[in-house]
Parts: sequence; structure tokens; C-alpha cells
Amino acid sequence: MLSIESARKLIIENAPRMPIEQVGLEFLSGRTVGEDIRAAITQPPFNASAMDGYAVHFEDVRTPGAKLKVTGEIAAGSDQSPIIKSGEAVRIFTGGVMPASADHVVIQEHVRREGDDITVVENQSSPRNIRRAGIDFSAGDILARKGETLNDIHASLFAAANLPSVKVSERPRITLFSNGDELVEPCSALAPGQIVNSTRYTLCNLIMRWGADPSYAGCSKDTLDDVRTRMQANQDAHVIVPLGGASVGDYDFVKRAFTDIGGKFEFEKVSIRPGKPVWFGALDDGHVLGLPGNPASALVCAFIFLKPMIDAMLGREPQSALPLRNARLTSPLAKNGMRPSLSRACIALDTDGILHAQPHTKQDSSLLQPFASSNAFIFQDANTPPLNTGETCQILPFEDIGVFDPDLA
Repeated sequence: MLSIESARKLIIENAPRMPIEQVGLEFLSGRTVGEDIRAAITQPPFNASAMDGYAVHFEDVRTPGAKLKVTGEIAAGSDQSPIIKSGEAVRIFTGGVMPASADHVVIQEHVRREGDDITVVENQSSPRNIRRAGIDFSAGDILARKGETLNDIHASLFAAANLPSVKVSERPRITLFSNGDELVEPCSALAPGQIVNSTRYTLCNLIMRWGADPSYAGCSKDTLDDVRTRMQANQDAHVIVPLGGASVGDYDFVKRAFTDIGGKFEFEKVSIRPGKPVWFGALDDGHVLGLPGNPASALVCAFIFLKPMIDAMLGREPQSALPLRNARLTSPLAKNGMRPSLSRACIALDTDGILHAQPHTKQDSSLLQPFASSNAFIFQDANTPPLNTGETCQILPFEDIGVFDPDLA
């Protein structure tokens, strides 16, 4: 059996890098930057008033009671740039281009106006209320780097930089199929021995979140022909992910079907708990990553092996070593056995900024409910001793750390 790190390394090295495509700005969230994205213009492109008020020389308005003559007006979008002499002011609105001769905007609430004359009624402590050209970014600045995952704000950022489209990695196509005569779809009437086919729903959502396009190819029967046919029919996917059917039972045909159609194994088992039956290989121009049939095992292996494969395909440069962090246990952790293990847990920061980890009380590989109330794994290496409350453990967060939970302090 391979180690976790060796298996991840093989997957990352064999993952095909996706080609780059040019896309518009409407649906960028979650896409991966294909090459550094640079601003086409400076933003703001000019010194602009940040408030409604009067553009002036700061020296003219240092003290309350200063009087100035209003000699013009600048609205947002106006191309006027009047010269302001000492003792003069120009009415200006938010977004208006600052005259080159002015260095301060007195907000309208700080003056009293009578006709074309204004009187400053509040102390002006320093020049302010001007948005300087380039305060957001300048032409040529890198706004997003290759391999970065774009969020909801990036589309507006690129639009402000005068970019109509950007280059991103194409989304990998990942096809799942379930395996087993015992599986039925949700809302079915369950006969004795049947269970609901549930794992693929979370997997499809995770795959989308991680930046790929999932599809589901149905559930194969426990026959070699059906498994083989289903795998052959989906060879246009970048990655095929069979769920289950890879153990040593008489009705586990997935690996045999894989080799029958020309697949070549990279590995067949990994030293991990849960998830030992996970396997990986090449099939023509694509790859197959077989996940275990038990729900918790499949989801653990998706986090540990499928996510770094997607990251590598998208150019995000994942590491073969698990990105572990330290946390303080809030309850004891039993000793670990012969394989490295990943236990479901809830992590949170206390008010002192210390990270705490609470292992879930139920860890059976068939259970989904522990996942729903967890946000991290606790990692234990093989043959490690028990840990007591308050001792340090290693954790792997599902996502970002959550807010303080007083129950974990």
C-alpha cells in the first residue's frame, strides 16, 4: 500500500493541466486564473473629489470664517478643469475631476453659502476629500495571479480595469458513477437489503466548489458488462470517478472492467483510514480515481485525493504533503492503529485566538451525519499514542476556520 503523500504525489504528477480559455466577466466566480491578469487603465484615472463640496486651496481655508468666491462648477463626468486663484472656490460633486490648481475639498456641510460667496464654518485640519489617481490600482498592476481562484468581487475589479474578458483554465470534466445492486435513488420504496444512493450528491457539490464540472453517469449493476460499458461510455471525461465496487468481493468488478478496456494502474490501495480501497490509474487520455463505496470513506478520499487532482489540473500547484495545522483537543483522542487516520471534527477559535478541535463521537465509515456537523479532520499518524484533553493534535480544515464557539473553549 502507498502512503498518503506518495499517492497524492502520483495523482498530482499525472493530472493533466487544463488549457486556457478567454471568458467574459459575467460568471467568473470560482474560475481559476490562467495567466496573470493586469489592469488596462489606472483607477481612478484622475484625481477626483470624494465628496460634494468646494475645490479650494487649503491655505485659503485653514481657519473658520474664511470667505471665498465661487467661480465655477464641476459635475461628475465634466471635462472642465478651471484654474482656481487664491480666494476662489469651485463647486464640485462626488466623482468630479479635481482642478490641478486645487488641493482640498471643503465638504458642503462645512460652509455657509450666500449667492456666489461661501464662508467656511468648520475647522479644516488638513488637505483631504480627494481620491488620488491610481489609489485603487495603476495600469499594468497585477490584479489576480495565475492559479488564483476568482471570487464574486473580481468581475467588478476587472471591469473597473477596463478588461472585457480574462484568461482562465478550462473546467475539468469529472464523471461519477455509483456501483451496486443494493443502491436505489432517493424517495424509492426500500426493499430488504437496499439503501439510498446518497454519496454522489455531496461529491457533485464539492467538485463544483473545487472548480470542475461534475456529471453523473448513473448506477451500474453488479455485473462486469454493465460496469465495463458504463466506464467505456464516459471516456471523454478528464476524470472518471467510480464509487465502490473495488474491494475483494465476488461482485466487485470495477477494477477488472478498468483493465479490460486498457486501463493502467498507478496504485490500487493507500494506507489510510477510512479509505484504503481508493485507487488511481490512466485510461487513454484520461484518468480514473476510484473511491470507496462507504459514504464517509468516499468523502474523506475526495478531500484527500480528488481535490488536489483538480487543483493540479487547474494550475493551483497543490502539495503532496497534507497541509496540517495544530489545534488543542477539547476531549481525549484514542490511540491510532496501523494506518494513518482522519477523524471528523469541529474546529473553532476561542477569544484568545487559540484553535480548538472537538472530535466527533461517531466515526464509522458508513455515517454521513458526522460530516454535516464537522468542518475539519483530525489527522493521526499510524501507531500513535492516545492524546488527552488540552494536548496538541494535527488538523486539516475543510474550509476556512469558523467563528468562536464558546462550547469549544
